Amino acid sequence: MTKTILTLAFLLLTLTGKADNVTFTSSNLPIVIIQTQQAINADEKVMGTMKIINNGEGQINHVTDTPNDYDGHVGIKLRGESSLNFNQKKYTIETWDALGNDTTVSLLGMPEESDWVLLAPYNDVSMVRDVFAYYMWTEMGHWGPRTQMCEVMVNGEYMGVYAFCERIKRDKNRVDISKLKPEDIEGRDVTGGYIVRIDAFDSNDETFVSKVKGIQQQRNWMGGVTTVEANVTWTIYYPKKADLQPQQKAYIQSYVDSAELCIQSDEFADPEKGYAQLIDVSSFVDYFIHTEVSLNADGFKRSAYYYKEKDKKDGSRGLLFAGPVWDFNLAYGNCNFCNANNVQSWVYKGCETNPTPKMWRRLLEDPAFCNAVKSRYMELRQGILSEDSIDLFLDHYAALLDEAKDRQLKKYKEVLKSNNPWDWGPTSFFAAYRVSSYAEEIAMVKNWFRQRLAFLDQNLPGENVESSLPHLQYYDVDLQVGNRSAIVTSPRPLVRVDVVNAAGTRLRTLHPASARTVEVPLDTLPPGMQILVCYSADGSMISKSVCR
Repeated sequence: MTKTILTLAFLLLTLTGKADNVTFTSSNLPIVIIQTQQAINADEKVMGTMKIINNGEGQINHVTDTPNDYDGHVGIKLRGESSLNFNQKKYTIETWDALGNDTTVSLLGMPEESDWVLLAPYNDVSMVRDVFAYYMWTEMGHWGPRTQMCEVMVNGEYMGVYAFCERIKRDKNRVDISKLKPEDIEGRDVTGGYIVRIDAFDSNDETFVSKVKGIQQQRNWMGGVTTVEANVTWTIYYPKKADLQPQQKAYIQSYVDSAELCIQSDEFADPEKGYAQLIDVSSFVDYFIHTEVSLNADGFKRSAYYYKEKDKKDGSRGLLFAGPVWDFNLAYGNCNFCNANNVQSWVYKGCETNPTPKMWRRLLEDPAFCNAVKSRYMELRQGILSEDSIDLFLDHYAALLDEAKDRQLKKYKEVLKSNNPWDWGPTSFFAAYRVSSYAEEIAMVKNWFRQRLAFLDQNLPGENVESSLPHLQYYDVDLQVGNRSAIVTSPRPLVRVDVVNAAGTRLRTLHPASARTVEVPLDTLPPGMQILVCYSADGSMISKSVCR
């Protein structure tokens, strides 16, 4: 019912705002030009062509330039649910050959793959909420979707600023888990890898209902709130329904059931019998922090992904990991439902839209988990979650988007506050606030972060002490930045260090011979924020940001 009401409201209000035409000839961002013969729809991909013009860091790209990053076929469809009614559309893209077969390619400096997403920041005036969420998850030591800001034209029409983004997928450069083949139906073979999620679903998805009901708030006509229980439905995201075997569904369903029931059991905190034997505690700690910092209206209950590794050859269990993260356009103070406009609220306690799994509330009843959360959070507050780091990120993107944001906000001027009191705009019914300019938006986001972090500083449960939980092995490196170079010192041998800018473009790659100390030259790099992505010999990855 909530989804239906929201969709109708989106449709009615969107019809009040008509996108303006914008003259578009050049950009400091990469330019993506898509052409199709058929109308792009939300049901199935249609064939088209895509050209990407990317002349490099600091260069101007023109729509008339020869494509130099990609020039080939794609399959494209609309994506989203209620956002389908927005003037700026989101797109799912597959790179194809002329016959419609998937082809893996590297786009905009990102590793080779065939599945991509064009994320439209229509209702996010900052244009970087999704980008920040993925960047933060990556900085925390996990794989988060890489992004590259760009400007897009579709069938001759300027469509605005987008984040060209990796799609969540099993892949050695994305969710790096074992491939599960149809014949893998018993023994160690059937144990992984899997990707599951809690999200909207349809008949194309293979689902199962959790044995543990979630919590959901209900409001009565007098404004009172009661908490009720409701079913939580899991979707098996990988393998796809067409490839999934009955034995494989039975295995992953049983594993998720076992983990959720264990968390609710009397012995859930027991080091030998409890949840730490079934889930990767480090990832759950990070996922909790990431979600609560974001105050995401959909947090824990929509676009909530998990993956399970294959059991190890030595007989040890492949655990259930929380993440990767996805879909944060309603986060960081950007909407007015699910308590998301109240910086002193908690996501894990649930709200009125969809049921929230009980496991998060239960995990916080374990002092060891709370201590792990608190100590990890305090560590992050010295880095990626410091006010200086967040300001640096937002300032960098504000500079990067300085020209493009004017085109975006001219094209979709209805998202800004109007002087007409009767002009609500298509996003006003769920927006926590409206601004008159991009500069005002960036200031609002900075102030929101300060308020939210101040609340978490004082109210996050636990103590900043070493946790007794197993699996809490956060990989980190020491970084010493000088005028001409940065020295990376790692407890694990490093086999590769990439230098990328905040827009996602790889500027340099070093291949140390399993060294624990690597010097990264900085003097020839452009000014601004750069990210050092460090890969260790055991496959772990951690990123660190530097500013020149």
